Amino acid sequence: MCGIAGQIDYDQNLQTQVETLKQMQAVLRRRGPDQEGVFLAEHAALSHTRLCVIDAERGRQPMTVCQGSRACTLVYNGELYNTEELRSALSRLGWTFSGHSDTEVLLKSYMEWGTDCVSRFNGIFAFAIWEAAAETLFLARDRMGVKPLFFSLLSGGGLVFASELKALLRHPAVPVELDGNGVAELVLIGPGRTPGCGVFRGVRELLPGQCGTFSREGGLRLWKYWSLQARAHTECEADTIEHVRFLVEDAIRRQLVSDMPVGTFLSGGLDSSIISAVAARALAEKGEVLQTFSVDYQDNDLYFTSGKFQPSSDNPYIASMAAFLGSRHTNVVLEPPQVARALFDAAEARDLPGMADIDSSLLLFCQAVKEQVTVAISGECADEIFGGYPWFRDPSVRPENGFPWAQSTAWRASFLTPEYAARLDAEEIVRQRYRGTLRQVDCLDTDTPEQRRSRQLMRLNMDWFMQTLLDRKDRMSMWSALEVRVPFCDWRIAEYLYNVPGELRNLGGQEKGLLRAAMAEWLPEEVLRRKKSPYPKTVHPAYLRLVSQRLQRLLDEGTSPMFAFIRREALEALLTHDDPQPWYGQLMTAPQTIAYFLQLDRWLHLYRPRLI
Repeated sequence: MCGIAGQIDYDQNLQTQVETLKQMQAVLRRRGPDQEGVFLAEHAALSHTRLCVIDAERGRQPMTVCQGSRACTLVYNGELYNTEELRSALSRLGWTFSGHSDTEVLLKSYMEWGTDCVSRFNGIFAFAIWEAAAETLFLARDRMGVKPLFFSLLSGGGLVFASELKALLRHPAVPVELDGNGVAELVLIGPGRTPGCGVFRGVRELLPGQCGTFSREGGLRLWKYWSLQARAHTECEADTIEHVRFLVEDAIRRQLVSDMPVGTFLSGGLDSSIISAVAARALAEKGEVLQTFSVDYQDNDLYFTSGKFQPSSDNPYIASMAAFLGSRHTNVVLEPPQVARALFDAAEARDLPGMADIDSSLLLFCQAVKEQVTVAISGECADEIFGGYPWFRDPSVRPENGFPWAQSTAWRASFLTPEYAARLDAEEIVRQRYRGTLRQVDCLDTDTPEQRRSRQLMRLNMDWFMQTLLDRKDRMSMWSALEVRVPFCDWRIAEYLYNVPGELRNLGGQEKGLLRAAMAEWLPEEVLRRKKSPYPKTVHPAYLRLVSQRLQRLLDEGTSPMFAFIRREALEALLTHDDPQPWYGQLMTAPQTIAYFLQLDRWLHLYRPRLI
C-alpha cells in the first residue's frame, strides 16, 4: 500500500510550500518506503509514498494523464481487484495503457466516467484526483473503509488531507487540539471511534463509501456513493450456499494478484483457514507453494484456560491446517517483554491509544511476516458480516439499547475527573452515537422484528467494531510496509449477506453456519467445526506484571498529562486486577485496560494536544 497527503488552497501559491508537503510525506514513509513523489501547482500540492506491489516502474505517483487540454493528477493508496475488467472496458472505449498498474486504470476510469467511477471499483482505496483546468479535487474512500483518509478544513479556506493523523498534524495550519468530544472519544468510545471522527478538534475522516469534491466555488461537498440496502432474499438455501461459495472464492482469488510474494495469516480458525485453502490451491495451479504465518506467545499453552469466549488454543488447529495445506509455515513466538515494549510503537502507528497488546502483538507479527513476503491475506471481517460474534445469537450478552462490545459506559465514565464528568454526559453521548447508527439502518416494511434486529446488529458491527479492527490492521501492517488484504471485506459479500436472514446465516444452529456449509469442501472436519476463538493474546502473568509496574511508576511520578482528565484513584483501582468488566469486546480485560492507559499517556506525550 501507500501513503498520500496534500493541500488545496485557492488563496496562496502552494508551489512555495514544498517543505510543508515534504514534512507530511516524511511521516508516511513507513507506509511506502520504495518510492516517493510530489506534485505542485499554484493551488494544489500532492504527495505520495509508495510500497511497490504491482508494476513498480510504470505505476509511479503522483500520476498525471493528459487528454487534449485536460490534465488530471492522482495520488492513491490501495488496490483494485477488478483491474482487468476495467482495463478491458476502457480499451473498448479507446483508452490505451503504458503499463499494467491499477493506478493508471483508476485514473483513466475517472477521466472516462467522472465521479461515478467509484461505483465500478472492486477494491480497497483512498485517493485524491486534481483536475487542473477546473481546479477541483475529487476524494474517495472504498465502500468498507479498509483504507483511511483524514482531512481538515483550514480556517483560511483551504483543505488538507492525509492517510494518517500524524501526517495531517504536521501541517502548521492544522491545530493540535483536544476538546470535550475528543476526550469522550478516548475515554468513552476508545479504542473505537465515532464514524468520521478524527478525535482532534476540526479533524474528520472520510466515511466508508463516501466521496466528495473540493472547489473554489462550491467548497467541500460530500456524498455517499454506497450503503447497505435492504432487499428481499429470494434464493433457496441451496442457492444461497452456492452464491456464498462463489463470492468468497472469487474474492480470495482476486486478491492474490501481486508482483511480489504473497502469504496468508493462519490461526487455525474458520476464516483464515478458508482463505489459506483457496489461496493454496490457486498458487498450486501456478506451481507455487503457499507461505502461511501464525502468531503465538511464550508459554501460552502453559497458562491458557478454556473459557466461553476463548474455548480453544490455536496451536493444534494451526498444525493440522498447515499439514493439510502443505504450506511453508512460520510460527512467530512473542515474549511478554517484547509485547509490552511494542505498546508505544503501536500507539504511534495508530496515532491513538488502541487495543493495547492486541495491537502491539500484531505489529510485531507483521514485522516478522514482512521479512518473507510483501503481501499477506487475512480473515478480518467474516465475523461482522456472517454473524460470528456471540452477541449476534445470544441476547443475554448484548444490551437491548447499546453497543454489545462496550457495555461499561458508567465504569468508563468513573475514570473522568469531576470537571470532565460534569462536562460530559457519558450515557447520553454513547446513546446518541448508538441511535445515530440505528437511524441509518435500511429495512423493509415486511421485515419481522428479528430481521430488523439482525440488520441493526450487522450495521452496528460494520460501522463500529469492524472499523476498529480495520484501523488496527491497516496501521500495524503499514508500520512494517506490509500490505494486508481482507477478502471477507469484499463489498459484494457484505451486500449479499445483509439480506440473508439471520437463521440462514447461522445455519445448523452454529455461528457462521452458512459460511461453513459453503466452504465445507475446503477444510478438514476438525477445523470446519471448530468454535470461534478470537485473536490470540498473551496470558503470561509476566505481561500483567510488566504493564502494572509501568502504570505504578506513572502514578508515583504524578506528572502524566492524562491526569488533566483521568482520575488517579481510578487507575490505582486497576492495579488490584479484580474488576471483571472488559474495556472493549471480549479481548480487552484487566491487562489490556492497564495497557490502554499506558498508551494514552504515551500518545499525549507524542502529540501534546492542547486541551480546550
